[in-house]
Amino acid sequence: MCSSKDAKVAIVMGSDSDLPTLKGCIKLLQDFNIKVDVMVCSAHRTPDKASEFAKKAEENGIDVIIAAAGKAAHLPGVLAAYTTLPVIGVPIKSSTLDGMDALLSIVQMPSGIPVATVAIDGAENAAILAVQILSVGYPGLREEMKAFKQKLAKKVEEKNTALQSKFVDGKWDI
Repeated sequence: MCSSKDAKVAIVMGSDSDLPTLKGCIKLLQDFNIKVDVMVCSAHRTPDKASEFAKKAEENGIDVIIAAAGKAAHLPGVLAAYTTLPVIGVPIKSSTLDGMDALLSIVQMPSGIPVATVAIDGAENAAILAVQILSVGYPGLREEMKAFKQKLAKKVEEKNTALQSKFVDGKWDI
């Protein structure tokens, strides 16, 4: 049985300007004790580097790739074309079309080259999806994910309790 400390996710971003969006993703993966490699690689400006990375990802111990890009956002699809590892695409919001261009570029992959896609700037969901994918091979992560989701539910209940306390004498005190 493998320890989750053996699990490894690569986060590849098209530009270093994407890093602020990905910080929560990196932190969340590290909170699950998953090794994280982070790099900048462009599908358009460094296509040879992108293909070489993807071809060698499994050999380099990568289990899942999270690829973030804005605008034309071809990076997740290019990486998926060169590997059989799961690729999760994170469309990055740009000033041009508010990330819709990136979302559509990532989600509209041709048959045979799937890329799981999260919401625009949804990097933390990419981390959660990566942990869920990894939990198939690292069962300890499944239990950690269950505890994580229980904490999320508890926070919602606490917020509901706080909200309900504002309902006094049949009126909302907000």
